[in-house]
Amino acid sequence: MGKDRSGAGSEGGVRTVTAIEVKPPPDRLYGRAKGHKLRPRQEKLLAVTLPRLAVDLKDPVGSFGFRPAVLWLEIGFGGGEHALAQIAAFPGIGLIACEVFENGICSLLSRLVPDGGEADETLPANLRVWPDDARLLLAKLPDACLDRVFLLFPDPWPKARHAKRRFVHPAMLPLLARVMKSGATWRVASDDPTYQAWVRSVMAAQTLFDAPPPAGTRPMGWPPTRYEAKALRSGRLPLYWTFSKLG
Repeated sequence: MGKDRSGAGSEGGVRTVTAIEVKPPPDRLYGRAKGHKLRPRQEKLLAVTLPRLAVDLKDPVGSFGFRPAVLWLEIGFGGGEHALAQIAAFPGIGLIACEVFENGICSLLSRLVPDGGEADETLPANLRVWPDDARLLLAKLPDACLDRVFLLFPDPWPKARHAKRRFVHPAMLPLLARVMKSGATWRVASDDPTYQAWVRSVMAAQTLFDAPPPAGTRPMGWPPTRYEAKALRSGRLPLYWTFSKLG
């Protein structure tokens, strides 16, 4: 797919996607940020622990307990199991994990600190959390600062009228490419057939990333997630892409 790039000229590295209707992204890509009512422990995690993992937009790399030479970004970490596996396996990297849903954020934070340790339990030096729209963070990050990006089992927004809300979108690619180093990798996984077809179409019509065909089984070095497990139990077959930033 990365080599099949014939067609119209590009603007910002993205050609017109003619096979599908493309509308500009809305002001926000996600749905509800709140789920069921939070328990007192969850409220304390958000009020006390979350600020301890804040990202300094003036110096994102300086947000960590050390200055990592390698910076990764996960967009939509869900319950946090993938983020936690990565920071444990690669203690020398810095990972900014983005998630807007409070219950997902609490799920991650509850695995980091015991009850009663919200204010003073030692937190991973190589993890920071961005609890807002990832696009706001992307707009503030410096050029060519990211070595790897993860977008794993995002909300597929399967209805055609909601396609503009998908993170993989022609208008998003230049924003993401700007903050990625040359050769940096972008891992994308989805079990939704509509989203899979959309990713194929969007990535075939751009020139910012090398876009080889996806793998049909989870590649080595990709920690599993609850969403992948749920998909496999339901008989849905995920696809796993590894895109590389060109230039």
